[in-house]
Formats: sequence, C-alpha cells, structure tokens
Amino acid sequence: MIRVLLADDHSIVRDGLRRLVEGAGDMVVVAEAGDGREAIRKAGEFLPDVAVVDISMPGPDGLEVVERIHGERPKTAILVLTMHEEEQYVVRAISAGARGYITKRAAADQLLKAIRRVHEGGRYLSDEAVEALARRMGKGPADRTPLDALSTREIQVLRSLALGKSNREIGESYGISTKTIDTYRFRLLKKLGLRNNAELTRFAIQNRIVEP
Repeated sequence: MIRVLLADDHSIVRDGLRRLVEGAGDMVVVAEAGDGREAIRKAGEFLPDVAVVDISMPGPDGLEVVERIHGERPKTAILVLTMHEEEQYVVRAISAGARGYITKRAAADQLLKAIRRVHEGGRYLSDEAVEALARRMGKGPADRTPLDALSTREIQVLRSLALGKSNREIGESYGISTKTIDTYRFRLLKKLGLRNNAELTRFAIQNRIVEP
C-alpha cells in the first residue's frame, strides 16, 4: 500500500481526496494536515511514501513545506496539488523538490496516476504545468517579468504581506526575524518599483500571487 499524507487547509477538500485515494485500493491516507507547520510535523511523524501538498496554506506555505519535507525526508515523494497554474509556482515547486505538479482542475484519475508515478520514482506534470514550463523555457531576456527577478522567499513574503499578515506572523511562519522581514519588504519595493504595502497587495493580486 502507498502511504499518503494529505496537506490542504480546506477540510472539505481533504475529505474528498481521502475518499478518492482510499477508494483506489492500493493507497491509504496515513495523515492529514491543515497548515504548513502541521504538514512538516506529520511528514516526520508518519513517514508517508507520498505527500500531496497544496501551495496556499497558512503558516509556512506549500513551497516551504516542499523544501522542508524534501530536505528532512528525502524518501517521501512530494506531489503538489494546487489551483495555481502560473509558471513561477511550477518552476519554484519543482526546484524545491516536488516530483509532481498537478492542478485541481485535473481529473480524479490523474491524481491517482500522479501518486503512483512519483511513488515509483518518476515525475508527473499536468498539462497546465507542462505548458507553464514551456512558457518559461521559451522566454528570452526581453520577455522576463518582474516576478522572475524575485527569489522564492521574496515571493513568500510578498504573498504574506498581501494577505495582511504582520511582520511578526510572517517571521514566525518562516523562522526568521521581523528585521529580516523588513529587509525583504524593502527589497520587494525596490525591485518592483512600488511605494507601500497597498501597492504590493495590488501587484500580488494582478499577478495572481493571491486571490482578490
């Protein structure tokens, strides 16, 4: 049996995923997590074969979860299941250690196929993820967007600021000081040519870093 961890902040989504996974016959859900911190802890506690991780979670977000689980439990294959189809998320998730990336628009049987594939040591990308990677690879220097200049941590801080989180809350999520968050905020404003948090939030919405 393939031992699966489900990490998504919506309980109704986890319930549906659990029914789907356990109905496959060759898989069992050994743990569930509703936020990033819980996902990291339960990956270490239950040692799943595959962790199915959403990107948009409270606490450390999915990108941080992927990086942490990959670093601490390299035998756990990580599959990102998310609503985000933007290329920056696909590229950053794969770079962080995810072995697969599919969107929530994918058919149910695609998720099961993806879990089996990454468990066997392969990789699995949905059509949307493949298209996003193709767009990224086809970009020349003149096609680059301001997002391409941001590090993964800067994207995470940008998303957190746009969600209205305080420096203290962001620092606690990622294990860094409030002074460091101030530094990241200054860099974001400078790199993006913006003036304040309101403009950062507007930029994040326009570029689908957060939903309006």
